[in-house]
Amino acid sequence: MSDTSKLSTCQIVCWGLAALTGILVIWSASGTVGFLAALLLGVAFAIFFGLVITRLVCTGYAPGDRGIEPEDIKATMREVTGITGYKAPDDEVAHVTAAEPAATVATAPAEPPAAREAVAVSAEAAGIRPEGLSAPRDGQADDLKQIKGIGPKLEQLCHGLGFYHFDQIAGWGPQEVAWVDANLKGFKGRVSRDNWVEQARTLAAGGETEFSRRVEGGDVY
Repeated sequence: MSDTSKLSTCQIVCWGLAALTGILVIWSASGTVGFLAALLLGVAFAIFFGLVITRLVCTGYAPGDRGIEPEDIKATMREVTGITGYKAPDDEVAHVTAAEPAATVATAPAEPPAAREAVAVSAEAAGIRPEGLSAPRDGQADDLKQIKGIGPKLEQLCHGLGFYHFDQIAGWGPQEVAWVDANLKGFKGRVSRDNWVEQARTLAAGGETEFSRRVEGGDVY
């Protein structure tokens, strides 16, 4: 027997049972609410029972295979609701909406990591990098800690950037200061804030500052 024949037989049996159920509802309710109200109630119950039982018994077939369109189901439910106040169960049409493809949500493309890194690099590359040395002259670096604002850790950071001598710092212009300020990791802005250049010029010329005297006397470090 073909699938269509099975489907037709299933429908006939189910809707026949639904019709009998509707007749029983009319017969049992006519003495209580009147024939017209019982008729409407019986028709509504038969439609509802027919939809439910065909869904439960005639399994394996989509609504379209049974000759029932989704809109027909919704229209029938609206009619039943308008006559008797019956609320259609969600599972009668849930399989129809579940088959509909989900709408694609358009999202704005995220900024590539490379672009963010490029912005960060350009911000840190402000100014001009001062000329550095690969090693201190004659193997002996100046005591940069005599510059107020440069402690032992910051002195090592300056050495890592190639700055070992007072005269190097003394020769920095505004662009060089801006670059070093931006690239002292963990100490950004210290060059201009503590006025390294002016102190370095005094020390490079052989002079001393009140702070450098305290450092030489061992009162600071």
